[in-house]
Amino acid sequence: MAEKKITTKTVRAMKGREKISMLTSYDYSMAKLVDGAGVDMILVGDSLGNVMLGYDNTTHVTMADMIHHTKAVARGARRAMVVADMPFLSCHLGKYEAVKNAGALIAEGNAAAVKIEGGEEVAEVIKAITDAGIPVCAHLGLTPQSVNQLGGFGVQAKTDAAAEKLLRDAKATEEAGAFALVLECIPRDLAKKVTESLTIPTIGIGAGPDCDGQVLVLHDMLGMFDDYVPSFVKRFAEVGQAITAGVSDYITEVKEGRFPQNN
Repeated sequence: MAEKKITTKTVRAMKGREKISMLTSYDYSMAKLVDGAGVDMILVGDSLGNVMLGYDNTTHVTMADMIHHTKAVARGARRAMVVADMPFLSCHLGKYEAVKNAGALIAEGNAAAVKIEGGEEVAEVIKAITDAGIPVCAHLGLTPQSVNQLGGFGVQAKTDAAAEKLLRDAKATEEAGAFALVLECIPRDLAKKVTESLTIPTIGIGAGPDCDGQVLVLHDMLGMFDDYVPSFVKRFAEVGQAITAGVSDYITEVKEGRFPQNN
């Protein structure tokens, strides 16, 4: 019998009982492998701009990009919950536009939920989207779409004032209806405090072990992308090296006339 599909209800129920595993994927083949391994949630992140499209940041990723990649991932994910990023400016031009774009990721991309960066300033948008029947995962801390405003990729909320602001933001996203919250690159103690203060689960990335779950970029943890590797990433495999070695052997055999062999 096939395993039951992970839903927002499943994810909420895991808080305090079972750690949530989440990884990114951007195409059918990788999503099928990740799903088959048993991951709980697959994030079609706008990090595809970096690892798939070669951009230097995520602000160049469009709605068309996100719908295209989300469609492919959804075809490969039978059990895992598919969450799609709302790309740069897709939810900052008014609630109508935000709901329309979120709806496209659900109706066209076949995602189960969307992820939105920001706190109090996007709380009304989160509420509008959830009121439309679309689940929202919030995202605080290092928010890559705001990299130009933040001044780079570094640990966030290091001062008392910034920590208090993040706590308020977390509460605002929960009250607006978010079913989960990604915490990226914030101090471990703050991540623990946020996790304990919310009824919805937190999913950390560079935020320590006390969150309710963890997420990594698939290409980072498999050693397939080395343009920039965050210090918190653990390499669980060296797939990039294996690919390079395999391709190199293929080239050698072709050049030397050893492939294909005449039987």
